[in-house]
Amino acid sequence: MTDDDPNWWRSAVTYQIYIRSFADSDGDGIGDVNGIRSRLRYLADLGVDALWINPWYPSPQADAGYDVADYRDIEPLFGTLGDGRAMVDEAHQLGLRVLLDIVPNHTSDEHRWFQEALAAEPGSPERARYLFRPGKGDDADQPPNDWVSEFGGTAWTRIRQPDGEWYLHLFDAKQPDLNWDNEEVRSEFLDVLRFWFDSGVDGFRIDVAHGLLKAPGLPDLGSEFKRVEGAPPKAGHPHWDQPGVPDIYRAWREVGETYDPPRVFVAEAWVSSVARLADYLGPDCLHTAFDFHVTRCRWDAAQLREAIGNSLAAHQLVGAPVTWVLSNHDIDRHVTRYGRGPTGDPLHGRPDEPVDIALGTRRARAAILLELALPGTVYLYQGEELGLPQVNDIPESMLADPVWERSGHTRRGRDGCRVPIPWTTGGPSLGFGGAAPWLPQPADWSQLSVEAEEADDDSMLHHYRKALHLRRVLPELRTDDHRWLDLGDEVIAFTRGDRFACIVNFGEQPVDTPAGEVLIASASIDGGIPRDTATWIDLGR
Repeated sequence: MTDDDPNWWRSAVTYQIYIRSFADSDGDGIGDVNGIRSRLRYLADLGVDALWINPWYPSPQADAGYDVADYRDIEPLFGTLGDGRAMVDEAHQLGLRVLLDIVPNHTSDEHRWFQEALAAEPGSPERARYLFRPGKGDDADQPPNDWVSEFGGTAWTRIRQPDGEWYLHLFDAKQPDLNWDNEEVRSEFLDVLRFWFDSGVDGFRIDVAHGLLKAPGLPDLGSEFKRVEGAPPKAGHPHWDQPGVPDIYRAWREVGETYDPPRVFVAEAWVSSVARLADYLGPDCLHTAFDFHVTRCRWDAAQLREAIGNSLAAHQLVGAPVTWVLSNHDIDRHVTRYGRGPTGDPLHGRPDEPVDIALGTRRARAAILLELALPGTVYLYQGEELGLPQVNDIPESMLADPVWERSGHTRRGRDGCRVPIPWTTGGPSLGFGGAAPWLPQPADWSQLSVEAEEADDDSMLHHYRKALHLRRVLPELRTDDHRWLDLGDEVIAFTRGDRFACIVNFGEQPVDTPAGEVLIASASIDGGIPRDTATWIDLGR
């Protein structure tokens, strides 16, 4: 990849920064923009091509910034517009591109538009920007339909004005859904894109990209579309992945194409199938979309081989690269997921569920080699390069995710994957910054810190750095070529080009190592490739 390559996004590795938990520059216990600036060299040395920053806009922080009050500024808790522009410039000087997070499904209830809607009358242009409806029942005291919030409870809240209308919020009550059938809403977001592109930002990750349109009449979910934890929405769902959603992004793509180099997009789209995901992609729509079908897979050769094959085939039809991801800020960290048993929710486990962290770490070391060897683009979640596990024992009094309150304290939410990452082996916040991070770090994370792993040649950090360096320099890994090898049901193996092979053993019996030079292995392969181990081979040597 060269600095002026307009197709850099087709094979890039992007590092996700959860800004609250990456690096704190001012000692208040919360990460910030200048904290990111202080660690840009670390990211460049790691070997990634770009970074994606979770929302940094002004926000009441009811949902960690996904409740946006102003799309054209930076939350003072995180810094200033000047800090942000300096960070983008410094990242570019290090060869790193910068993607921001855009939240188009909903705003904060403190956004100017929603405050205007509350002050306006039913049927007014101000209310038409959102989804206000009269309630059901003799006193209109029942929600307009049976939709439920992703965070628990009803997806409707009644306002206190005399008219008593209800507004829709598929997430927290402080996150009212926008009405994307409204042309003013569509025009506003095109202008927001231009604002940040003019500031030098290279692209956007689109939050809840599948949610913008709702079915006409807002019909009930009934039993057919009842929410199932960890499962994708069914086709035809009344408020997820409506048919016209991809058309919205065609207009976004047109805006991005007016810049030189063109700006890029990646969608968070939880949809019913890989084939449907492909409808969001292509030369006239979005560049990429996270492939969660592979993320949902357990550590199982048959499941993963089928999901990988389906994803590659569907994306090939529209000429888009698959976007592989193992972890993010909304699901349990994969070191923990891969250390659990074979049943239950593959993305969110119970806090008391038994976990073999040593096994999960071994599998995570193999998983990154599998992921980086595949054609397409890869997203890493901060801290996975250190092998950080899920934190399941955060004191209840410190849980910040709105899921905890809205579920009636039955679901602990996503805080366990959002704990500030450790930079040093000592200090009150292990180098994160300040005396007390916003979420507590486990004491044993000192041995998983950047400082500790820098000193250990066998650490996860060195493993990631070596793999990322090889992915950048091996010409076979910059192509779309991919051919399966048949080494048995318990092995995933494939070649890229004439020389490169990736082999991952899921079975109990060791697999013979092919003739050639071992480029990297996730564990010792003396005597063959053992269980839960991956290796890259240069077959030409």
